[in-house]
Amino acid sequence: MKFMCSRDRLNDAISIVQKAVSTRSTLPILDGILIEASRDDGVKLTGYDLETGIEAQLESDIRENGAIVINSKLFGEIVRKLPEENVVIETDEKMTINIESGPSVFSIKGLSAEGYPKIPEVTDAQKVILMQGILKEMIRQTIFAVSTDESRPTLNGCFFVCDGTSVEMVAIDGFRLALRKKEVGSDLPIMKFIVPGKALHEAGRILGGKDTELVVYSSQNHILFDTGKVRIVSRLIQGEYMNYKAILPKSGETEMLISTAAMLSAIERASLIILSEDRRCPVQLSMPSDEVLVISASTELGTLREEIAVSIRGEKVDIDFNPRYFIDALRAIDEEEISIQFSGSNGPCVLKPTEGEEFAYLVLPLRR
Repeated sequence: MKFMCSRDRLNDAISIVQKAVSTRSTLPILDGILIEASRDDGVKLTGYDLETGIEAQLESDIRENGAIVINSKLFGEIVRKLPEENVVIETDEKMTINIESGPSVFSIKGLSAEGYPKIPEVTDAQKVILMQGILKEMIRQTIFAVSTDESRPTLNGCFFVCDGTSVEMVAIDGFRLALRKKEVGSDLPIMKFIVPGKALHEAGRILGGKDTELVVYSSQNHILFDTGKVRIVSRLIQGEYMNYKAILPKSGETEMLISTAAMLSAIERASLIILSEDRRCPVQLSMPSDEVLVISASTELGTLREEIAVSIRGEKVDIDFNPRYFIDALRAIDEEEISIQFSGSNGPCVLKPTEGEEFAYLVLPLRR
């Protein structure tokens, strides 16, 4: 194998596929990046941890076909520190990979590509075409609510639903729910599946701008995100997802209209004196009138009390929440004003848009 490429482009490709390289595998070959060069297909870099695989195409001048596996961490460190922009990579029959850039020549022992596991092919798949920016935002606005409790595996991912005209993503961790919905066109396939949180997290870091297309392929067992230059393949989580529509209250006993930024800033200030997520240290919301929300916190460090102008309809509530759950939801909301519906002082609250149904964030209160 022999090819010439740009150092910066090679570094970018390594950074992308490293996200799928195993860090705790008992198989040494999974610590590596597979490099394949073909005059017909170009140069492809692959990282795969047996759950998630990422392939990145690299623009190169290919002199000789071939393939090899090189330790991911070492390869990345070497390429980042190469002295010149042009890089020549060549392998020999002893599984040595030579990396040459200007006066620097590294010779590193590699592994045979024959032992590298093959990423599953996503065949007999349905597909939906989205703009990368749309999916990137939807991931950002839901991923934080994915559960890490391995005893409930279906909640370890986001539920992806396409109903023919819209795409919906839902995440639940047992204490909160995040839902994001986007109308994206017509004549879309009817499909639903659970994508592991890790795969979505990496996809969110890789996806690009709003004007670039992405093709999402889903088969019975796997999902493929294809940007053209990068392909992310992951196993799907099998099982029935929780009936999230039954969890969301249809309406609340109390509705409050409030500035998103004002509420976020106030709860962030309250969290400064809440150094633990202990249930004994909540942020408290109370409503002395129809036009004032009081946000307060009290810990061993001190206290905070802050008033925010709001518009309230219905019964007054006095309720405690984990501030982190509110902060995560409020940071994911782009609208200037939101509606928050409360189901009494012991029931869940739901953050919604003032108009439409593009998002919903449910947060359970802490019991006093």
